[in-house]
Amino acid sequence: MTDLLAAARDLDAFRAALREWLPGAIPADWKGRIHREGEHGYLAVQREWYAAQTAAGLATAHWPKGWGGADLSLAAQVVLYEEMARADAPNTDLFTISLYHMPATLFAYGTADQRERYLEGARSGGDIWCQGFSEPGAGSDLASLRTRAERRGDVYVVNGQKIWSSYGIFADYCLLLARTDPGAARKHDGISYFILDMKSPGLTIKPIRQITGEAEFAEVFFDDVEIPAANLIGAENDGWRIAQSTLTAERGLLIFENSERLVHAIQRDAVRHRELLRRDPARREAFAAFYPRVRAMKHMVGELLAQIDRDPHGGGEIATYIKLYWATLLQDYTGFTAQLDGLGGQIETEPLRCGGLTPEDATYAFLKSYSWTIAGGSNEIMRNVIAERLLGLPR
Repeated sequence: MTDLLAAARDLDAFRAALREWLPGAIPADWKGRIHREGEHGYLAVQREWYAAQTAAGLATAHWPKGWGGADLSLAAQVVLYEEMARADAPNTDLFTISLYHMPATLFAYGTADQRERYLEGARSGGDIWCQGFSEPGAGSDLASLRTRAERRGDVYVVNGQKIWSSYGIFADYCLLLARTDPGAARKHDGISYFILDMKSPGLTIKPIRQITGEAEFAEVFFDDVEIPAANLIGAENDGWRIAQSTLTAERGLLIFENSERLVHAIQRDAVRHRELLRRDPARREAFAAFYPRVRAMKHMVGELLAQIDRDPHGGGEIATYIKLYWATLLQDYTGFTAQLDGLGGQIETEPLRCGGLTPEDATYAFLKSYSWTIAGGSNEIMRNVIAERLLGLPR
């Protein structure tokens, strides 16, 4: 156990240890490197930062001890995210699936062989994972997916297409959903969950260039791609249930970090635009109105984490409200700060990937904010879910 993790038994000591460790551990001039070197700099920063966290035992500290983790308490994870945001450390977004979605799935449903092989690869080998969930025509309505996996002896043969696979062009492995029983009574049935090697023959991976200029997403085409039957997670045709089981705790902590970074962004932007806000009462009032909205956001996230602390599978209802509230708040705030920057802020720069959702480049942040109104269910879908499932309103 590292000294940092030993300090985690006492939250105040853990916070102090993190504040001492972070300045020397964060990759030097990481923002400048990404601006100058683009994608190459981004990948280098991601791997350096991941290696530093791994060496300190922090990258997988939330994993069980039996699998290279430290069973870090939820309260200690909150402290960790608070200090990461305070130090303006880069997000380890390239490894989000590797650190959270993949292990959560394999801990609950993976075989001993799957856990032994793939958890260690992510923990110490830096394997990058993506998700093959969404498809053209099956985004928010994911259960309508049509990618087909047909069992032939000891392999499944996959044909179809996936889209919006985050970091798919960099990934070593993919968590894949495919239809194994097209005749199932319900569209949610007949779906299976697989581990896919992204170097498999028959795969074609194409980057999707976004409005921000970066290619975070990829579309993946399957042409008779073979997946060993041993890479099936759980039982055949039980993939939908397994896919819904990704722990709410991780989602809650990720949105918690984003809300913490927004708090620091407001403090930063108040200083940056001090003179403009002092001269313009209308803009000053509009800027101040974001403070209670962020406080409300933090209160909701705090309640979500409290529910998760009581029950690791709880928090589902409030998480739906938070998703919609956060997407709207982020878009409103980044749009407002882009206006404050004026025409001078619209000069195109290299995207500051892994700089959080509220970096200094407000125009880039505003353009990127649109992804949150779509990903994980569009705002329109979220409103329908709240109205029909949570409030019981008629269709």
